[in-house]
Amino acid sequence: MRPWTTSTENGLRHLLDEWDPVGAADDVQDEYDCMLAPVVGRLHAGARRREIGASSWHEPADHFGFDPLGLRPDARAGRVVARWTAVGPGQGTGSA
Repeated sequence: MRPWTTSTENGLRHLLDEWDPVGAADDVQDEYDCMLAPVVGRLHAGARRREIGASSWHEPADHFGFDPLGLRPDARAGRVVARWTAVGPGQGTGSA
């Protein structure tokens, strides 16, 4: 299991902000933090692109009330999983 590090958290937060399904990332820095912990939990549990993509499909619809069809959650899921697998255990611990 990879530790939850500051750099891991910041990297995943950046991907969520870049995805920006609500269009509020520039105005509200923590807009997608509600998605961060569940994504990290799924990744810790070994989730792959398909599961991350499924959760990325439901979160905009269920939590934010948006139709995820045009949001390309599968593409975002691929980037999230790639970022997660690229970060080795313990890298960035304690640094921003």
